[in-house]
This record gives sequence, C-alpha cells and structure tokens, in this order.
Amino acid sequence: MRVLVSENLEKRCLDILTDEGFSVDFRPGVSGDELKSIIGEYDALVVRSATKVNADVIGHAATMKVIGRAGTGVDNIDLEAATRKGILVMNTPGGNTISAAEHTVSMMLSLARNIPQAHASLQKGQWDRKKYTGSEVFEKTIGIVGLGKIGREVAVRCQGMSMNVIGYDPVLSTDVALKLGIELVSLDELYRRSDFITLHTPLTNETRGLLNDETLAKCKRGVRVINCARGGIVDEGALLRSIQSGHVGGGALDVFEVEPPKNNPLLAHERVIATPHLGASTEEAQEKVAIQIAHQVADALKGRGYVGVVNGAALQLTMNEEVKPYLSLAEKLGGLAAQVIPGKLKRITIGASGDLVGSSLELLKAGILKGILSHLLPEPVNFVNAPFLASEMGLVVNEQRERGGETFTNLLQLRCSTEREDREFAGTVFGSSTVRLVRMDQFRFEVKPEGHLLIYSNVDRPGMLARVGAILAKYDVNIAGVSLGRSAVGADALTVMNVDSDIPAAAMNELLKLEGVSNVKLVRL
Repeated sequence: MRVLVSENLEKRCLDILTDEGFSVDFRPGVSGDELKSIIGEYDALVVRSATKVNADVIGHAATMKVIGRAGTGVDNIDLEAATRKGILVMNTPGGNTISAAEHTVSMMLSLARNIPQAHASLQKGQWDRKKYTGSEVFEKTIGIVGLGKIGREVAVRCQGMSMNVIGYDPVLSTDVALKLGIELVSLDELYRRSDFITLHTPLTNETRGLLNDETLAKCKRGVRVINCARGGIVDEGALLRSIQSGHVGGGALDVFEVEPPKNNPLLAHERVIATPHLGASTEEAQEKVAIQIAHQVADALKGRGYVGVVNGAALQLTMNEEVKPYLSLAEKLGGLAAQVIPGKLKRITIGASGDLVGSSLELLKAGILKGILSHLLPEPVNFVNAPFLASEMGLVVNEQRERGGETFTNLLQLRCSTEREDREFAGTVFGSSTVRLVRMDQFRFEVKPEGHLLIYSNVDRPGMLARVGAILAKYDVNIAGVSLGRSAVGADALTVMNVDSDIPAAAMNELLKLEGVSNVKLVRL
C-alpha cells in the first residue's frame, strides 16, 4: 500500500511508515492541482494544516482509506466528503497538551516577574530594578477556567509551585476534582478569589467574551489574566480598559480575536505580554504528533486499531440511511441542553422508545454527548471520543429503553440533572428525514432544530408575541417560524422562535427587560 506525506513532518514519521512495509512518498508543498492529479494512486494521506483536502480532491481519491492529520484541528479536511466516500479521518488529540500547559505557566511567570519588559529595557541600555519588581506565585491563588487535559496539566504545575488551585468546569465532577487536588468553585467565586486567571475553554457562543467589562469588574483587584486557549474568550477592549484603570494587574496573551493582530492597542500596553500563538510550537509537540499519526495510520491500514478517528461513527451510518437523521437529532438535543441549562451537569439519562431508536441507542448516546461536550470542552469532541471524555469528566450517563413513545413511533429523550434542577428534552423524525424537537420539560411543540433559536418563557396573555416581535423587527431580525407550548390555559408558556440571523446583544438586553418574559436564551444549532 502507498502513503503520501504532503507536508514537512519529522523523519521518524516517514521511518515508522516505511518500517511497517508501506511505500512512502514524501511530497511537501504539493499544489492542490497536483494533489488532485496524483491522489488516486494512494491508500493513505498524511497532512498537517496547510494541505487543503477538499471535496474535489477527495473525489479523485479512488483507493484512499485513511487521511491522517498530524495535529488536532481537521478544518482543512472535508469530513463530509471523506465520510461519504468511506475514508477514515484521524487526528492526534493530546499531542500538544504538555507544550500548551508549559507555555501557559511560562506566560504566568513572565507576567508575574515582568521578564519581557525588563529584558526590553535592558536591551535599550537601561538598568531599572525598581520599576520591574515583580511578585511571587508562591501561595497565590490561580483560577483555572476549563479543566480538560491542558487545564489539568496547568493545575499540576501550579500545585508544584505551592499555588492554591481553584477551578471552574461545567462538567467535571466534584469527586474527580478532589482527586486532582482542585477546589471546584463557581465562576463568580473564581473571579473574586483569584490572583491569576487562566483560560482553557473552547471558543463557543457561551465562552465568547467570557472575560468582559462586567466579569472583569467582579475580579479581585490586581488580578493577572492569561489566555493561551482561543482568541475571543477575552474581550480585548474590556481587558485594556481594565488594565488602564488599574483594576487588572496585567495580561498575557498567546491568542487573539484577529490573528495576526493588526494595530491592536492592547499589545502596546506595558503591562501586557504576548506571543504569536506559540502554545503548541515546540519540537517535542511536533515530533509527538508526527510519531502518533504514523502509528495510527499504520494501525488503521492494517486493521489493528482506529485511535483518533473523528468520523468513525459517521462511517457506520453510511450503511443505514434510517439512522442518519436520528444521529443529527441526538447531536441537536445535546447542543440545545448545553446552551440552555445553567450550572454543572451531574447526570444525564438518555431514553429511547421505538425499535429504530432503541436498536441504535449506543450510537445516539455518542451523538448526544458530542452535542453537549462540544460546547463545554476545549479539545475537539467527536462521536468516537465523546463517551470517553464524559467518563473522564465524571459525568454520569444512564440509558433507558422505554416501551411507549408518547404519540411517536420513535422518540429520543434526554434528561439532564444539575445540583439545582432537572430538565427534559425530546425529539423525533417524521417521515424519512424531517428532524423535529417535540418537547422541552412539560411543554410540547414542534420545532425545526437548526440555525438560531430564540427560546423564552412568558405569561400566557394576548400581545406577548407581538411585543417580542416588535423588538426583533427593530433590530432587523426576521422570524422564520414560531412554536408555542403551554401546560394549561393561563399558565406560563414556552415560546421557541426560528430566526434567520443572530440577535444583537442590544436586542437581547431589551428582551430580558420585557415585562412578562423570562429565561431568554439564544441557541445556535
């Protein structure tokens, strides 16, 4: 079998594949047109991020079995096209964990001791010891937002320096946190107590602008902020204002809202240090992912194992057209739950009624977990690793096969429990592919689960819909569909709107202040 390596990878990668008996062609920098013309000759392709493996290229991959990505992100690979053609796509999650954690701690220490500023001053011939007096991290409190793989490695290193480690994570259980020596707290408590705050979450609708004017004002005076996760989690304008006011002691950034940053005044501030997205840029990390992907591709081609496959479950679905829309429904239910439920999830129960849903429950469970965890974890979540990640976070997952499907032939249900409340969601598929949400808690309705959904509770009286509609019209937001649910005449109702675009923050603020309307949520599916 033949393997094409289209980018510069460590020699160990090529050696491993060759030793496995494969014919390896090393063609770094191959153009898109050339790749398309030769791809049909190969059984596997190994890339980093530069090679664009689009649908056109995949369409010419006559004998391709595996595409391996030496790294985490697979946005340069058309997963849908690969899945449709039966090609396994795999990545190497975790290969850069240590590098990212070490970079975070390096940034924290550099920030605490003013190392970059002092170095720049010394290069100019200055000798100002007083100006660059720093502070110890010994017995200081670090608040870690997001306790996935990288967040945990940061915690270990901070514990080694005798720091007091507290953390917030919407999924991690208290028992797991205790074993890690981390005190779980709410976000508000983390803001209030932390001398340093470091972010290790994905960039989602919920985390975009997580540190903003309002939340930074809640922070302990003099707090230092480190972001080596994703640009956009920190509102850069708010951080600059807070540093200028003296409330925030400084910032250390490896990632930015726009990369590379252009004319960013934050970078010019003397209490801000920055690096050009170097979190994973170490020789060791690059070597690790190269070696990992070589072993993974070899194992997959020889049928020994399928570690790191990101579309494995989806490939199974190509054999059963009936299940595909239910997997889409499962992921939508999980995404909906993650966005509307405040607080930490402790337990979920997945209920299935009907022969089709019941026989596919294991696969649908993976879909629900992918939908939930994609909004909560910084690392990529797929159908293959979602159950493992849920277990690792201490999330209890139960399955329940039920006889009756209310009035539906097949019904998929999701029950979510936090410390404060239990919530329920349900959906089905009409015909062969019409996916619909049909219940949320006690409210029944029929909603198309895609795009932007505006969900809110309201008192059941005339004119409520018109008042909400007037606010949306004011901000040029078009309503595509409306579904109303109520448990009884005169009782509170639940309204779900499909809207054609995102809703501006100003419009959301007006909706939140509208009399008779509560629990306003914008969900993006």
